[in-house]
Amino acid sequence: MKRFLRREWSRTASLRQGVMAARRWMLAYVLLIVLPVCVMLFVYFEQSSRILQEDVTRTMQQTLKQAGINLSSRFDYVQKVSNSLFMNHKLYDNMDRAYPNSDRIAQTKELSNLLESVQTPPNIIKARVFTDPENLYGFDLVNLFTLDSLKESPWGEKVMDAGGSIVWTGNYKEVYTDSGEQWIFSCVRMLRQPLNFEQPLGVLALDIPEKAISDVISKLDFPSQSRIFIADQNGTIMYSPERSLNGTKVKLAGKKSDEGIFERSEGGADLFEVYAPIQATDWRLVLEVPKTGLTHRAAALSQWSGIATITGMMVMFLILVIMLMTFIVRDMNHRIKLVVKTIRSEGVEGLEDHRSDGGGNFYLLERVVDNLVHRVKDLMDEAYRSKMQEREAELRALQAQINPHFLYNTLDTINWLANARGADEISQMIEGLSDYFRLSLNKGRDYVSVADELELARVYLEIQQSRFPSTFHFTIEAEPEASWCMIPKLTLQPIVENALLHGIRKNKGKMGSIMIRAERRGDVLVICVADDGIGMDEELAASLISESRPMLRIDGSGSSYGLYNVNERIKLLAGYEYGLTIRSRLGEGTLVTVHLKAMQEVQTK
Repeated sequence: MKRFLRREWSRTASLRQGVMAARRWMLAYVLLIVLPVCVMLFVYFEQSSRILQEDVTRTMQQTLKQAGINLSSRFDYVQKVSNSLFMNHKLYDNMDRAYPNSDRIAQTKELSNLLESVQTPPNIIKARVFTDPENLYGFDLVNLFTLDSLKESPWGEKVMDAGGSIVWTGNYKEVYTDSGEQWIFSCVRMLRQPLNFEQPLGVLALDIPEKAISDVISKLDFPSQSRIFIADQNGTIMYSPERSLNGTKVKLAGKKSDEGIFERSEGGADLFEVYAPIQATDWRLVLEVPKTGLTHRAAALSQWSGIATITGMMVMFLILVIMLMTFIVRDMNHRIKLVVKTIRSEGVEGLEDHRSDGGGNFYLLERVVDNLVHRVKDLMDEAYRSKMQEREAELRALQAQINPHFLYNTLDTINWLANARGADEISQMIEGLSDYFRLSLNKGRDYVSVADELELARVYLEIQQSRFPSTFHFTIEAEPEASWCMIPKLTLQPIVENALLHGIRKNKGKMGSIMIRAERRGDVLVICVADDGIGMDEELAASLISESRPMLRIDGSGSSYGLYNVNERIKLLAGYEYGLTIRSRLGEGTLVTVHLKAMQEVQTK
């Protein structure tokens, strides 16, 4: 019985010693690993939150700036229309009584038709002229009004004080005879007598619907607590989604700055103010965001990454401790067994021959922990750099956005001016250029139909025919089965450009022809581009699709023919069994053949 009790007591003492040893290991784990990691993660989280907050504000500034550019293009279009009317002699001929006109009814009708011609919804819904009753036979109260009606207008006195300068009104309500009540902005200016510039002739007003402005602002995605509005340089709100704020004044932090990010306090709350200029009107698009909402948004962006980082590091360190404990305990058991065995067989003196080398497992433990800490730091730095690079890529993509609507409107305006001046060739070139941009942009899609790609080639060649008249002609043919197949965008452009600039234009007579044909052969789409230009030897022709060459210069000179990139892109997208083939001989022209897998439709993500 005593032996049994002694044995159980010994087991209990060993268990108690094991628990005490485990407590020491857990305490060392907490002090040496858990606490430093928690401090490091806290600093990392605070730093990441600050950087994310800065990134969010910069992203909002870029978004607001893009919206300001869109609004500027709309206001600038209206201002250009106002300038063109201001310089149109027909406006003065039909208003100024100094220019006699026997048919006063026809005069009034011609003036109304002129104003209606510039009404281009959604940018301009109404063009109005206010003049003295003696200048016109009658007023239709749709486009033609008397000067006395300006007394009821909120901007009548302001436009008279401005002389002939353009005055932009804020958002106000107008009741039209033909369309009822609408909220509008107006571009207003005074007209003067051509023969007596000191004498006012009337007032010209171009009305912009509120929807043209609200559509741009309503698409912006900002925190729910934010407020966005348009204000002039004096802080007067010209437009706000809350109409009750129109005409009120606000205190802005950066009164003398056109754009930027500023901080101010209002009612005990800290705010960010983001400005974007609207160039045509000297107004600013203003975004007010509470700091608390921005902090929450930044915290939401980093929440999951922070949780994943903390969890991963804790699991990694826990696995490390378990592994170290396993190796240490196993090594200690092995060492104890070896010591016991040595004592039993050789005595205490035999322990000297079995002593471990300096450092042993503790040196290995120190080295493993050191390597692990460095690895964790490298992983954190790599994750931070990846996140920053991703943010920078998003900003660059946002800055690189093109507004095709603005581009098309600008080309249409230039075309309209060319037509007005009888420059038919310039108008034809601008229409071709507009079609070229529309087809090449293709709403950002990477694949287009063969019909669209051939149309792009046709527009390009017509533009070049205007540039090099009577020097070449071309034909384009396509089988119906091939027209609806899909190919990568801008596949034919480098080939056609190469045929013209490096084939025909380098010919001694600079004359020739280009033939483009598309057909479907089973599951393969085949497009041939042939020219009867200067041609090239077989070795150079083969190298064009097998070797990358320097970039082509703007004037069409240089050594690049652009075919290598087209060939590589086709192989990457369709497979290495597809691509380009070239057949050419000096003085006999060149034939480039495109082989692609025939696809009727491409699934986009």
